[in-house]
Parts: sequence; structure tokens; C-alpha cells
Amino acid sequence: QVQLVESGGGSVQSGGSLTLSCVISGFTGRELSMGWFRQAPGKERGTFAEREGVAGIDSKGTTNYADSVKGRFTISQDDAKNTLYLQMNNLKPEDTAVYYCAAESSTYLLLTPEFFSYWGQGTQVTVAS
Repeated sequence: QVQLVESGGGSVQSGGSLTLSCVISGFTGRELSMGWFRQAPGKERGTFAEREGVAGIDSKGTTNYADSVKGRFTISQDDAKNTLYLQMNNLKPEDTAVYYCAAESSTYLLLTPEFFSYWGQGTQVTVAS
């Protein structure tokens, strides 16, 4: 059974930084693409359609970012630790959301929630102005 566990969320001031981590276990496929999504306050938690794609990385290491986070967020992975990271710099109040890690057995990546089969439970990020 594939499990994803996020950590690293918290509260920061505008302009601050956070690093999210996502540990994946139980994956036995050969190709893995992963992504970070977020669900803003007021959006129904758990509804896939309300989750915004933030950043993704395919099985070859090619990355993809939402325009709203380009230049501020960096997605990376440590294969040895089975861990996905999201380094978030220059955080803004509009980045406040529950952040989810997602995974899919695929060589390519589509940064849409419908593409991913496996999800973590989410971690809260709050940015104060």
C-alpha cells in the first residue's frame, strides 16, 4: 500500500521560508512522478477539483511550476530517502493553504489533481502579513 506523509508546515511571516517534506513508502513501480498541490482556505477540504497544482517533478527529474510560485518555490527529491521536498521562499499571505503531496506511477507528469492516484493527508501553511 502506497503511503505519503507530509511534514514541515507551520506559520511564518510574509517573506519567510518553509520547507515541506513528503516521505513515500510502499511504492513498487519503476517510474514515479510526484507533485505538490494546495487547497486554499474556504475551499472544501478533500475535493480534488479545488486543489491547485504548485509544483511537480517527473520520473526523469523534469520540473514544472505554477506561474504564481515560479522563482520562489523549488521542488526536489532525494531518491535514497524516498523523500520529496518543496522549498518555499519569499512566502506571501496568498500562499496560505493546506499543502498536499501526490504521487503517480508514470514517466510523465500532468500537474492536475486528476492525474495522481496517491495523496498525503496534507500539512497546513499559514503566512501572516
